[in-house]
Amino acid sequence: MFFNRRQMLAQTGTGLGLLGLHTLFADASLGSAAPQVISPLAPRQPHFPARAKHIIHIYLNGGPSQVDTFDPKPMLAKYDGQPLPTDNKLTTERHTGAAMASPFKFAKYGECGMEVSEIFAKTAQHVDDICFIRSMHANTPNHEQSMRLMNCGDERLSRPSLGAWTTYGLGTENANLPGFIAMCPGLPVADVSNWRAAFLPGVYQGTHLDTRKTQVEELIEHIANHAVTRRDQRRQLDLLQQINRQHQASRTDEPELEARIQAFELAYRMQMEATDAFDLSQEPKHVLDAYGSGVHGRQLLLARRLIERGVRVVQLYHGDVQPWDSHNDLANGHRNLANECDGPIAALLTDLKQRGLFEETLVICGGEFGRTPAVELVNGKSGGGRDHNHWGFTVWMAGGGVKGGTVYGATDDFGYRAVKDPVHVHDLHATILHLLGFDHTKLTFRHAGRDFRLTDVHGNVVREVLA
Repeated sequence: MFFNRRQMLAQTGTGLGLLGLHTLFADASLGSAAPQVISPLAPRQPHFPARAKHIIHIYLNGGPSQVDTFDPKPMLAKYDGQPLPTDNKLTTERHTGAAMASPFKFAKYGECGMEVSEIFAKTAQHVDDICFIRSMHANTPNHEQSMRLMNCGDERLSRPSLGAWTTYGLGTENANLPGFIAMCPGLPVADVSNWRAAFLPGVYQGTHLDTRKTQVEELIEHIANHAVTRRDQRRQLDLLQQINRQHQASRTDEPELEARIQAFELAYRMQMEATDAFDLSQEPKHVLDAYGSGVHGRQLLLARRLIERGVRVVQLYHGDVQPWDSHNDLANGHRNLANECDGPIAALLTDLKQRGLFEETLVICGGEFGRTPAVELVNGKSGGGRDHNHWGFTVWMAGGGVKGGTVYGATDDFGYRAVKDPVHVHDLHATILHLLGFDHTKLTFRHAGRDFRLTDVHGNVVREVLA
């Protein structure tokens, strides 16, 4: 098969020039004669030495309240039930009323003396390793837009996710598992758009696992092939790849074809590795007990097992749709939610340290926005909850080159607006990419005649949070 110069450039110029591919990694033991070629997921070097090699993103979808978790505001107790003494007329999604004191107590933890809510008392045992960014802010008080901004750097348009950009830049350390995995017991708001590849090659898209399921063959459909042997399956796949490549030769402007080819290969290689990675019965009893038997405990333990095996990015959503969206009865809602994940998060941080993975793994925890210090009004009356608040909220990071035991930025006296050292989501993304070894302005992909990046035309690295 021959290609003219235009065809050659069309394929290699988009990073998909894997001509003649029968298999990404030939398995000589199975008799495959396919040539060895470079995989689009092969490990690559970043722009400069990285502090972090992996990401575990604990996503508290729905918007946890900063003033009830990691940003204590004593003034709320002083003005509880009274109008907030401020001239700020900040827009919210719903009507709010008087100041609402936190129903939870805060205490100081660690050598740094960080104040953390009682509902995260176990996570608080690790505050000397955590950096709390208390001055986060976003653009809109809506779940869909803010989740896309937090995950993809754009609140409106189809853009590649942080996980997709990371695997595009770094590849993965294990060719037999996806480079980017998103776990959720169901689907979050805006569902698959949160881990999309968009205009990046499809191989970088996140693989979704519904963690309500516990068996490997339920978590990943068709992971086992009970019909044919691996040797015969390999021969079938080689033939299929040859036909697909012939079909692709005259359709070089359709990246979906390449994504399909790569997906077949990855699915074949996962049959052995994934079965092992997702088998939690291999863990000793004391580890299983530390994480607990709940969904979030299983997710976090799976995350450790996956990054231990070279997966680049693991994102964990707390629950279906938006569980942290406490418009009513926040006292019970937030306490129950924190009870589900506080112990497992603490277990993860302990586990990473004991296994020597903490320094190379960036752990991120937070939601798409925070919540208002004023109570939300339901039909003109207090429902005991808080509305969405994108003007100021908290995200914390640990491991992977982060300066532990620190607080960066601050909201006002009531936790409404970021007033000291504000950090936009674009700044957070720039900082994450920096920890991974990338200049966020240079990690780009050419699409529709321009160079795109995760941070668009914004973002500054928050160097004060770097160790």
